[in-house]
Amino acid sequence: MFTRILFALALLATPALAQETTTTETEAEVTAPTGSVAVSPVARDEEIEARILKILRTTGWFEAPRVEANDGIVFLDGRTDSDENKAWARDLAANTQDVVAVVNRITVVQEANWSFAPALREVREVVIRATTSLPLIILAIVILPLAWWLSSKVAHLLRRWLLGGMDSPLLRDIVSRLLALPIFLIGLYIVLQVAGLTRIAFSLLGGAGVLGIVVGFAFRDIAENFLASLLLSIRRPFRAGDFIEVTGQLGSVQSMNTRSTVLLSVEGNHIQIPNATIFKNTIINYSASPIRRETIDVGIGYDASVARVQEIVMDMLEAHEAVTDEPHPMILVDSLGASTVNMKAYFWIDARNFSVLKVKSAILRQVKRVLTEEGISMPDDAREVIFPQGVPIVQLGGAAEAKAKALAASDIAESVPEVEEPDVSDAETDLANEQEEVEIAAARAAIPENDTDLLGEKK
Repeated sequence: MFTRILFALALLATPALAQETTTTETEAEVTAPTGSVAVSPVARDEEIEARILKILRTTGWFEAPRVEANDGIVFLDGRTDSDENKAWARDLAANTQDVVAVVNRITVVQEANWSFAPALREVREVVIRATTSLPLIILAIVILPLAWWLSSKVAHLLRRWLLGGMDSPLLRDIVSRLLALPIFLIGLYIVLQVAGLTRIAFSLLGGAGVLGIVVGFAFRDIAENFLASLLLSIRRPFRAGDFIEVTGQLGSVQSMNTRSTVLLSVEGNHIQIPNATIFKNTIINYSASPIRRETIDVGIGYDASVARVQEIVMDMLEAHEAVTDEPHPMILVDSLGASTVNMKAYFWIDARNFSVLKVKSAILRQVKRVLTEEGISMPDDAREVIFPQGVPIVQLGGAAEAKAKALAASDIAESVPEVEEPDVSDAETDLANEQEEVEIAAARAAIPENDTDLLGEKK
């Protein structure tokens, strides 16, 4: 007995002698023995072999089974068609009385099965499951649309009665849908609870989260523009009708959707700028403050009085209807040129009511008029004239010289006629802002992606 125990311990310390292979499923249910198989108080190797071999042959699962017992160690040989049968034989031998170790050398042989019986059996099971689940399907068809309808109604009521104070239509829509979402989730939970699919639902939610990450990377630009439109709706750096400049594009804001903002340029062109680009770049809103500063350059001769010119131009600016009193205009010397003293006039215009282009044109014309009337010279820039062959000099006699001077004076007088400058020209009769006219002319254009305007009505 002591020798038998030592041999068994040595065998258990060695690696397994048999490898299992992947097999197909069998039709019979395979189970392992639940208790020890009794032979006699002291079982001999021959009795163990005979008992196990008889059981293996009785099952009919094994082909040419052979059992050999040596000092309580059982060696199993033969062929079977599944791993379950092989494991069952091993458990049978291990649970037999006085067996100390099992060496399972049974070979699993796979055979091609051309029978349609398994497929037909699966089809029958699917039909049976579908018939059994029909009441649950009908319940889902009734509850889910009802929950969706109730959620939509609640969201509509929230947008209309409770969230009407929000200026952003997009923000109202998102908040109302988030508040009404639990109603739909309750209906979905009821359907899953009745169907017993709550665990599957959690698995689907986890898969949906992974799928959401993948889709988020695939449609990153679309998601970025949507989030930018939401943030722009909350922060509201501009409103519909404001005249803004973004990434070098100038125009009045027409509308904003979940992808882009539409500007109307002064030329009447519709410009679509992605919301993410607007959010990440500098926005110049000229309409945020109606007062806009403009400058004009004036060059006077060195013989003119700078203080006198400042007084003349200041009186003209203060008298102009489009120039504001506060901030007050300024006329300052900017630089000393080659032949002129260069001055800059700073003044502020109500750009909401007056056209900046027309007002600047009118002021330049009137500055030229008042300086001319006051005899202030405005010389041209000095130029250097080179005569490669030298300057020809012709000397005339007394009578001829007098006649030439008289002719030159008469030619100058005729070439520079005296013209009166009116106070208001026909081009500047109406100094009103022309943006409204541009919008009327461009309203007939078809705007692509003309979605719901997230900015609301224009100011």
